[in-house]
Amino acid sequence: MVRCVQDDSLVTRNLVPGESVYGEKRLVAESADGEDKIEYRVWNPFRSKLGAGIVGGIGACPVKPGAKVLYLGGASGTTVSHVSDMVGPEGVVYAVEFSHRSGRDLTNMAKRRPNVVPIVEDARQPQRYRMLIGMVDCIFSDVAQPDQARIVTHNASFFLKNNGWVMISIKANCVDSTAAPEAVFASEIDKLRKDGVKPKEQLTLEPYHRDHALVVGIYRASKKKKEE
Repeated sequence: MVRCVQDDSLVTRNLVPGESVYGEKRLVAESADGEDKIEYRVWNPFRSKLGAGIVGGIGACPVKPGAKVLYLGGASGTTVSHVSDMVGPEGVVYAVEFSHRSGRDLTNMAKRRPNVVPIVEDARQPQRYRMLIGMVDCIFSDVAQPDQARIVTHNASFFLKNNGWVMISIKANCVDSTAAPEAVFASEIDKLRKDGVKPKEQLTLEPYHRDHALVVGIYRASKKKKEE
């Protein structure tokens, strides 16, 4: 569902061929047997923390075909639309966005993508949307708030299965503008660990996003998983 093309652009296979979501370029390639045309959408890492993490070489990306993903901080749906491409028709993306203005754009995008469930709510209050979401395989968070680690683990306690994945984009100056980014990242990882997330990977998102890091971990990892 995700690949790099000749000019090193990151692309996702378009779930809705013939349509762009936010004015992005679309590319058409032949299938392996040469009988069909496959359309891809170019994914700009400067506009997406997850895209920047993939381009940066993240080792484990649990967003894959058939996955159920809870996306916190869906904004207007730019990255959510690419996650929709990645999980495909068998997967689902529950996208939570607090801003009503961005939520309108997110909702309009979801009208053409049946695997996206838009939720215009406060991610700090998961009990308000608990009836809309089943258990998920992965939580991706791009919520630029001082308590973003707590927001993620609070949602995980409601919706994330044991041994599920957490992916959080940490914006250092949103947590503490007076501390060095590396110190902020270490502090946030410690908070995640105390709330049941076993960190597996940390990746800088520069040069695409200044003072950002993407942290990937496993939630409530079983002993068997730990031994592996």
